[in-house]
Amino acid sequence: MNRTIVWIVLGVALTVGACGGGRSGKAGTAAGDTLTERQRDSILAGSRIPGARGVGAALRAADSTSARVRASDSVAQ
Repeated sequence: MNRTIVWIVLGVALTVGACGGGRSGKAGTAAGDTLTERQRDSILAGSRIPGARGVGAALRAADSTSARVRASDSVAQ
């Protein structure tokens, strides 16, 4: 199970990196776009689109990793 999540996160990271097109910041977003990348990913994860469950799993893995980093940072201080 843990190995599956790692592969999903890796796949999503590679896909996002490949689809980024080298643009940074808001250069690739529409002027009226008010949703953050996190909000768009959350909406996608809740949809019935194929692969949406993988996006949700990647978001949960990223949240878990961020929580661990914050916990280790607070212990170090």
